[in-house]
Amino acid sequence: MTNTDTTATGVPRAGGAGRLGALTVSRIGFGAMQLPRLRDDRAAALAVVRRAVELGVDHIDTAQFYGDGFANDVLREALRPEDGVTVVSKVGATPHSGGPHPMRLAQKPEELRASVEDNLKSLGLDRIPVVNLRRASRAPGLIAEGDQVVDIDDQLAVMTALRDEGKIDAIGVSHVGIDELRRALPAGPVCVQNAYSLVARDDEEMLRLCVAENIAWVPYFPLGSAFPGMPKVTDESAVLTVAESLGRTPAQTGLSWLLHHAPNVLLIPGTANAGHLEANVATGTITLDAQALATLDAVPTR
Repeated sequence: MTNTDTTATGVPRAGGAGRLGALTVSRIGFGAMQLPRLRDDRAAALAVVRRAVELGVDHIDTAQFYGDGFANDVLREALRPEDGVTVVSKVGATPHSGGPHPMRLAQKPEELRASVEDNLKSLGLDRIPVVNLRRASRAPGLIAEGDQVVDIDDQLAVMTALRDEGKIDAIGVSHVGIDELRRALPAGPVCVQNAYSLVARDDEEMLRLCVAENIAWVPYFPLGSAFPGMPKVTDESAVLTVAESLGRTPAQTGLSWLLHHAPNVLLIPGTANAGHLEANVATGTITLDAQALATLDAVPTR
């Protein structure tokens, strides 16, 4: 194996090698959003993160507003410099434990700067490899109102300043439309993090733009929406049929489709369960033949 085939710890990369800006990372990463479910069992939370590293994961996605800093705190304790893990965080919201939602929007430039500082402190880092600017101009999720409606150019100006100051290495954008992405291109985004799955492919044109611009495509809700009443990949009959033929789970099949669909896809499925984590990583060993891909491609976007 060449060194790009393994992580810094010498483990084969989960899902093979992908690109995140100038960095090589495993195509199957880990999303820390569900770690706060283990708030009452910190040892279990630490064990999940350590298991991810053991399985060849070296791209972990987090945010200060995940569990009011709990996820970041666990990552700071669990990860070691020699693991070589690329930690990606996001700004655009802050914890709001006493409110109707666990987070509140924080879109203003001064709030973005404060959020980066909060992430640096809670993660115990001198600089963050990538920080995603999470916009709030479209559904699903909270929509910006009043003074939280901020032009993306003003937001990118402070993100670029933070990069110039050495507090972050690279900028990503999240929850954006194609016009916003085009406006962001001069800032050199290394990734786009949008809701996207087999059953939610409205952003296909944006995905093609990202392939052309060598921008990583990092889908959240990769198995469909967590919102009630929204379609789920694992409910599709075509997915169930292909999964059965492969001897895999519907979830693994849906994740595998994403890896096969475009070369710039990086996955960050989240879980608080080690067994589920292992199943997610095993997705990287699935090969979908032309017939399976055609069957899955025919599933309509909803």
